[in-house]
Amino acid sequence: GILHEDLRLLLETSMPAKKKKALLGVADAKIGAAILEELGYQCQTGGVVAEILRGIRLHFHALVKGLTAQSASKAQLGLGHSYSRAKVKFNVNRVDNMIIQSISLLDQLDKDINTFSMRVREWYGYHFPELIKIVSENYTYCQLAKFIGNRKELSEESLEGLEEIVMDSAKAQAILEASRSSMGMDISPLDLINIESFSSRVISLSEYRKGLQEYLRSKMSQVAPSLSALIGEVVGARLISHAGSLTNLAKYPASTVQILGAEKALFRALKTRGNTPKYGLIFHSTFIGRAAAKNKGRISRYLANKCTIASRIDCFSEVPTSVFGDKLREQVEERLAFYETGEPPRKNLDVMKEAVVEANEVVAEVKRKQEKKEKKKKKREKRQLEALAAAAEVENSVLETEENDIEPKKKKKKKQQELEAEAELEENGLEEEALPKKKRKLTVEADQEEEEEEKKKKKKKKKEKERA
Repeated sequence: GILHEDLRLLLETSMPAKKKKALLGVADAKIGAAILEELGYQCQTGGVVAEILRGIRLHFHALVKGLTAQSASKAQLGLGHSYSRAKVKFNVNRVDNMIIQSISLLDQLDKDINTFSMRVREWYGYHFPELIKIVSENYTYCQLAKFIGNRKELSEESLEGLEEIVMDSAKAQAILEASRSSMGMDISPLDLINIESFSSRVISLSEYRKGLQEYLRSKMSQVAPSLSALIGEVVGARLISHAGSLTNLAKYPASTVQILGAEKALFRALKTRGNTPKYGLIFHSTFIGRAAAKNKGRISRYLANKCTIASRIDCFSEVPTSVFGDKLREQVEERLAFYETGEPPRKNLDVMKEAVVEANEVVAEVKRKQEKKEKKKKKREKRQLEALAAAAEVENSVLETEENDIEPKKKKKKKQQELEAEAELEENGLEEEALPKKKRKLTVEADQEEEEEEKKKKKKKKKEKERA
């Protein structure tokens, strides 16, 4: 419903001066109201206007000279893209697609690493079966399998390396003693090479998983800081992934968020008329595990309520902050304490007032930092431009000086050439007519100057004699 300056200019130039007689057909009723209010033209919307505009769009290439149907379709497509971009207001730093992909990859990596670790255990267990009982963690076991290799070569010298991997001197000593009295079969060097290469692959996958988890943590702090502060990055990312996007999660009611991820159990319960599930994906948060068995349903309902609030704050706030998430987490902690001890929690209104004050301070600080960054950026750009301008000036001055130096050299060369030519003429005794026109002129001018000088000398001598 806002009248653009270009549209105003078009209407003022194209429409007739008598405004009462003119009737303007407009597709959007809000723009029609704005035109009537600001310019005073009567506007009609709907009915015949829609059909006329449809006809104009269909035969637009025939109505405008030099416009083909293909170029018109391209222009329409470009307009559609620009309109949708302006509507969406796309922000690169707040893309939840990356979170969905990274949490899916994280889950897949967990399964794959577990499967591959079990394969390493089975494979290396033929040679050193006692190691499985001593070391239970998959990542550490793969590191040890790669480090030890042939158990018969393990000695007191390799005890330090074992301690570094296991981070426990007692365990390292136990591994060394077990290797001396192991019941495992002997293994060929070729088999050992294959086991070591496979275990190194599993180690690299585990390290990549750690890096991916850090990336997910950073993305969640950018996209949904309140939700990640409330229930953790992994559970928050799983909720976003299951919902399809952060916007979809924000649209869900708390009752849907509570059983998100337990759809099978819900429909089974509805079908058999049994008890419906109390929680879905939010069960993986620490709160439900800490609650007593009788309070698990109550705390999951309360937690789902707070998750919905947090996701809506993250989705629709301009500058996302983790202040609200921290306050909501405190409320859940207080509610847990209330169920256990009976201590009454703070009122939601008081907590939210505190959160709003803190959030405003944080947002102001963030904006201040952004302004500082922009100022620094502008200063940097100015300096770069000034440096470029100075460099250009120096180059120009150098070129000018070089040109000035070249010109007198050229003049000197010309004079030398002229003098040499005159000397040659005198030696050869050639006539002046044989000279070219330019050189002839120069010689004539030189003769004239000599004659004038002789006349001046004669006059001076006459004056001196008269005085005497």
